[in-house]
Amino acid sequence: MLEVRLTLLIPTLAGAALGVAPFIWCLYRGEPYESYGLSWKFSRKGVFECVIVTAVVLAALTVISMNWPGENLPRRVTFSRAAWWAANGVSAAIIEEVFFRGWVQPLFRKKLGAIASVVITSVMFAFAHVFVARAFFIFAVFFPGCIMGALRERHGNISTPTLFHAVANLWAIWFIPLNFPTFGELFNIILN
Repeated sequence: MLEVRLTLLIPTLAGAALGVAPFIWCLYRGEPYESYGLSWKFSRKGVFECVIVTAVVLAALTVISMNWPGENLPRRVTFSRAAWWAANGVSAAIIEEVFFRGWVQPLFRKKLGAIASVVITSVMFAFAHVFVARAFFIFAVFFPGCIMGALRERHGNISTPTLFHAVANLWAIWFIPLNFPTFGELFNIILN
């Protein structure tokens, strides 16, 4: 029972830290949240663009996923499991976008410019997902990270990347392949 509680407690504390750190940073430095894009400003144009980008990206990823070797997708899940994953996926989207696109990316942009900040933040975002310990999963997270970074740059806040991220996480409940090679397996594939 204690192990289950710790399993839930650690990600909860980590999520809380990621979600709150940017705001503490702004308070400490006396900077407005909006200067980092830590705001929720949905515009019709932004939502429309986000819907189009999301539809195109997820349509392409669905085709890839449906043909992924060793997978039988879409996945069948119970309502309660889907609801649990959906709640976690939407929460993760909000927390991760606040941290990565709302704080880290603007910090890099100040020193390195928009393109470098999107790429570096997306690399960090991908490696933050390494707990899955699968090589291709890092790439599967990096490219959507670049899209979310571009949305953040285009719209100046975290509303559109968070919307994209949340919908992508919901899509993942049924369609993300879980049969990724490990780094060792990938290394063997490359060498042979």
